[in-house]
Parts: sequence; C-alpha cells; structure tokens
Amino acid sequence: MANILLMEDDEDMCSNVAEILSLANHNVSIARNGLEGIEKAHREPYDLILSDISMPCIDGFGVLHILRKEDKARNIPFIFLSSKREAVYYRQAMHLGADDYIAKPFEAGDLLKAIDQRLRQANKAKDETKVTQVIARPDEFRKITRESDIISLLTDNCDETEYHKKQIIYKEGSPARYMYYIKSGKIKTYKSHEDGKDLIVGLHGEGDFIGYVPLIKGHIHLLTAEAIEDCKLIVIPKSRFDEVANTHTEVMKKFIGLMADELQDKEQQVLDFAYNTLRKKVAKALASFEKKFHTREDEAFTIDLTRNDLASIAGTATESLIRTLTEFKQEKLIDMKDGHITILNKNRLNQLIR
Repeated sequence: MANILLMEDDEDMCSNVAEILSLANHNVSIARNGLEGIEKAHREPYDLILSDISMPCIDGFGVLHILRKEDKARNIPFIFLSSKREAVYYRQAMHLGADDYIAKPFEAGDLLKAIDQRLRQANKAKDETKVTQVIARPDEFRKITRESDIISLLTDNCDETEYHKKQIIYKEGSPARYMYYIKSGKIKTYKSHEDGKDLIVGLHGEGDFIGYVPLIKGHIHLLTAEAIEDCKLIVIPKSRFDEVANTHTEVMKKFIGLMADELQDKEQQVLDFAYNTLRKKVAKALASFEKKFHTREDEAFTIDLTRNDLASIAGTATESLIRTLTEFKQEKLIDMKDGHITILNKNRLNQLIR
C-alpha cells in the first residue's frame, strides 16, 4: 500500500485511475490542477505522484520543475500520464527528472506494474545508506581482486527485473538513476537521429553492465537500451554505484577500462563505416554478433535479428544488406530460414573481414 497523489483535471480519467489505484489497495489523494497538486505535495508525504501534463494553473512540467527543486519532494517518484505521444514531450519530461511516461490510453496492468517498479526502486534507494555502511569497511579493500567480487558488491540485495523482447530499458535523454547487470538475454544500445533512424552502437549479453557511463560522466542517458530477447537484469541504483566506486579504487578502474574499450570500439566502427566495402561491412556485422553471443562451439550459430537491426550494425542500407546476405547464401557462407541467419562457414566469413 502506498500514498499516491493523482493530478488530473479530466473527471472521467481521474475517476478511472483513482478506482484502479484503490482496487490495488493504494491510498489516493486527488488534485484537479497543478497548483493544488503542489500545495498537497507540500502538506503531506507521498510515496509517488501521478500527473497529467495539460492542467489548469500550472501544467505538469511546471509542477515537476518546482518539486524537483525542493528537498521534501525531490526524491518522490513522478510518473506522467499523458495523451501527448510526440517524442518531444517525452524528452522534456525525462530532462526535467520524471521517472516514467505512460501514454493514454493505457492498460490498468501496465500502470500498476510501472507504479510497483518505481515504488520498489525508491524503497531500495532508501535502504542504500545501511547497505553501503557495510560495503565501506576498510578491511574489505584488499578483497576486491576478482570480477566476481565487483559484481557481488554492486548487485547484492538489488532488485532483479525482467524485460521482454523489444521492451525499452532506458531511453536516450532520460535521467540516469540506475545501471544494470545482465543476468540473461541480449540487449542492443542505439543512438536515434532526428530523421527517425537508429544506429546500433553496442551489443550486450550475459555478464555485461550497461548504463554506467552517464553515472560516471553525466546525468542523462545518451543512448537507448532495448531488449533483443527476453532478459533478466539486476537494477543497481546510482547511490550504490557511487558508494562502491568511491570506496574501492579497483571498481572505478574496472569501469574506466570498460569505457576505454567502448571508445575504442566506437572509433573502429567509424572507420569501418567509412572505408570498408559492403561485403566486408556485412561480414563483420555477422561475425561481431557471432563472437559476442556464440557460446556453444559444437553447434551452428543462428542469428535472430531483424534485417533493419543488422543493417544498422553494419552501417548500410537495409536493401543493400539483403542483397549481400543473398550473395552469402549462394556462396554457402550462411543459410536463411524464417528470418533467421545461420552461419555455415565461420572461417570463410572471417577471411572477408581481413
């Protein structure tokens, strides 16, 4: 049960949402405009705030801007419920510090799931001080020598969350409050262009950390992370990462090394896009995916990836990719069936890259 403040000027929507929250055993307080909502947030402690964007007196953006500057309300999870689906509204919400953005109309289950996730993460953040007091003991410094030690320090007692295929984990421009450790599944990270096209810049799988760069060097995510298949992730709050990194130099060295590796990969990717032939680009895209995710050498490797995604990794047009894949199939380098690509001759494929 949580105390939730609902800011909504539409009577029918307000009634429906309030009923959903009440049925889920939450206590609901209603504000019909932004000014009333701010006044209620000042008077009473709330566990979470739901707000429309278009409201009388002060709109939802104004409410969030004001509350994020106040100590009492700064850390209250804030979720927008809005009929505005344009990306510009989402970006503005995330830049202001919103925790989530749910477009109307929505399913009751999706709303309750988002609320539950934000409440659990907020409760975890409150417990971080107790946890980090244990982490920071001086006698622990000498023990941080293995990869498993770093993973354990960062992930112990953190929430595990499941993401389904094509589900967004974090979005470009959103506040960076968490990093993630991948227990299972595959994830792509990409940069979006204003013309709507996406460029995949990273492939990540079991045992990888994602989302840590903005925790070190900034406040917002510069990339979007999306599940390629169903995934299980451990959610690590920024406060946990900061405490561990500040008390264990080996941990910070680990992530600086990961950042350096990412930078080197990006530099090589730029060179490949600029100077490689089409065949070499496509061969390298297939090989990179195989190298990252092929764990059973005794089995043929099959790539379950959309042609658009594969073209983005290769840095070429989708039509050009498809023509090249057809050539590779004719040369018996790969096989294609039901949208899946199976690598038949890994050695010959690698020869194209050299």
